[in-house]
Amino acid sequence: MDKKKDAEPEVNENEETVTEERSEACESAEDKLKQELAEQKDKYIRLLAEYDNYQKRTQREKAARYADAVVDTVEKLLPIGDNLERALKAEVTSEDAVRFKEGVEMVMKQFYDALEKLGVKPIKAEGEQFDPNLHNAVMHIEDDNIDDNTVVEDFAKGYIYNDERVVRHSLVKVAN
Repeated sequence: MDKKKDAEPEVNENEETVTEERSEACESAEDKLKQELAEQKDKYIRLLAEYDNYQKRTQREKAARYADAVVDTVEKLLPIGDNLERALKAEVTSEDAVRFKEGVEMVMKQFYDALEKLGVKPIKAEGEQFDPNLHNAVMHIEDDNIDDNTVVEDFAKGYIYNDERVVRHSLVKVAN
């Protein structure tokens, strides 16, 4: 009996072959699972990137719609501001007319404050170089004392939204 204990256990060749086959099958299954995991991870990363792009695109579209709404609304209100400016240019002599003109000045200030809060500013024109992106030349004059392409008169004030989008071009007279 002692001899059997000291002797190496007998290994069946079939067991060894089965063990090797199981090992190879396990490695194959592990490789397959690793590949599937890599594919799922890739799909997840792509989906996450797609969702991030969707959020950014949605934000841009929302900002563009808001800008369109502001520009469209302000564009329709500008004739009111123009008429208020014309009213302020009128000469008044009576005390009642002076008080009325002061009231119109207050309304005009409120109008400009509201435009500024919306991000709409008047376009500087008079004395500036003519810029077709901001100005619309409706008259030209010849004057040697003034540099070429200089705006000499602003007939209708132009407005710009957030320093990037023209609401209305300035109607100007330009020196040639």
